Amino acid sequence: MLKTLGRNFWLYTVGRWISQVGWVIQDIAVPLYVLDKTGSGAMMSAFVMAELIPRLLVNPIAGVIGDRYNRKHLMAGFDLARGILLFSVIALNLLDIKSLLAIQVLMSLMGSFFSAGISGMFPDLVRKDQLAQANSTLQSGGQVIRIIGPIVGGIIYALGGIRLAILINAVSFFGSGLFEMLIEYHWETQKLSGIGEIWEDMVEGFRFIRDSKSLLVLVSFAVILNTLLNPVFAVILPYLSRITLRLSSVQFGSIETAATLGALAGNILIAGKLKESSEKLLFKALFAQLAIMFLLALVAHPAFRSIAYPMLIAIFITFGVFNTLVNIPIFAKLQRAVPNEVRARFFSAFETMIMATTPLGMAVAGPLLDVVEMPLLIAALVTISLLISGYYYINFKENVMNLGSDVREVVA
Repeated sequence: MLKTLGRNFWLYTVGRWISQVGWVIQDIAVPLYVLDKTGSGAMMSAFVMAELIPRLLVNPIAGVIGDRYNRKHLMAGFDLARGILLFSVIALNLLDIKSLLAIQVLMSLMGSFFSAGISGMFPDLVRKDQLAQANSTLQSGGQVIRIIGPIVGGIIYALGGIRLAILINAVSFFGSGLFEMLIEYHWETQKLSGIGEIWEDMVEGFRFIRDSKSLLVLVSFAVILNTLLNPVFAVILPYLSRITLRLSSVQFGSIETAATLGALAGNILIAGKLKESSEKLLFKALFAQLAIMFLLALVAHPAFRSIAYPMLIAIFITFGVFNTLVNIPIFAKLQRAVPNEVRARFFSAFETMIMATTPLGMAVAGPLLDVVEMPLLIAALVTISLLISGYYYINFKENVMNLGSDVREVVA
């Protein structure tokens, strides 16, 4: 596999894994530090919003920059810049809550431009027929890090506090940037000549989705399902685990770990065996994933309380496998179909739409928990998702499975 995917892919991938290690450690340490200092849930929410809102606002602009300027330089430059920023935090002792909140905003802004470089560049590092395998390999390492990282992060915070966690993350960004600088990548830049071009290019990213039927189908499908199903994991699952079932924090964490283990198994399956043939299983995996989610309604029912915890573990391991068999083929199809010259703008626009609609579902699901029985609410959300999936399957299966032909026509 190492030889097949090539030197550039592995330089990129190892660099990403290094930065993910540092980021996971800091991601564990910061909430612990904020709670230790303030004991405030509201302050925790402020840190979440400080990461979400700047990214949402700047994503479309980042997509323009990612298509206009050298993507390799964007990736390496913003990794090194984030490393310098975090070293400055340590050197200047900017560890009070207000300073860290400001740092969170800056990290979010830089992360948007870094991601624009990634989305535009990654599909060029391997052959088009290797994208599913390459994405799975990259994700497999990331999932191992997410399994081990929280434990390591907790130990590091206990030993050296927030200072040590930030220092490790700073070093990891430098390590990642150095690997990225060694990648051989050539991109003909088309630098902006005026501010007006930014707006024109931003609009073009959304217009590009609108003008391609297959992209519009796939993007609208993803946005709708994300809006409906995200609340199940972000709102209903924590409520079910902690309030209804009264599971411990360790048990709740193990459920999330189970989903990661399932996703890791799915990625290993794609990278090692299925490769590009996984794309043929997309709809089968989607319907299997939704069927698995129906079982959450049973777990929420009082009749299953005695076996609820092992059921949740089994459900989320299985869900993780099928969810990966849906997500990896979709991203491989998009990476293959979207032309190089608009790729960063497309993925930035796509991410912006997902991020903008996610709060809608959560805003509705939260209040409904107070007036609707949880098994009924879960069953309703999954049933609506199944009906919508069936509609898209019947009417647009060929558009999704053969994504790319009309995209090329739009560009031409």
